[in-house]
Amino acid sequence: MTAIQIVSGVLLILCSIFLIVITLMQSQKQQGMTSAVQGSNNDSFYNKNAQNTREKALEKLTKIVAFLFFAAVVALNIISVISTRL
Repeated sequence: MTAIQIVSGVLLILCSIFLIVITLMQSQKQQGMTSAVQGSNNDSFYNKNAQNTREKALEKLTKIVAFLFFAAVVALNIISVISTRL
């Protein structure tokens, strides 16, 4: 196992743990059938300004970490294929 494989593996583990933690920190958004039956309107002040909230920041951070996770998986697979051919 080369140093690059070890670093990529550690990065993959850290990304996966961080992704799990960020996902668990987000609030559940369940409107479901209750709002459909009651006809509730979601145009509140909170929903209009949703881009400035903690949930929006966590959502953006989740996307970034998920992309890093994907890139780490692809990089680790490419590195392992190249190292087995040498």
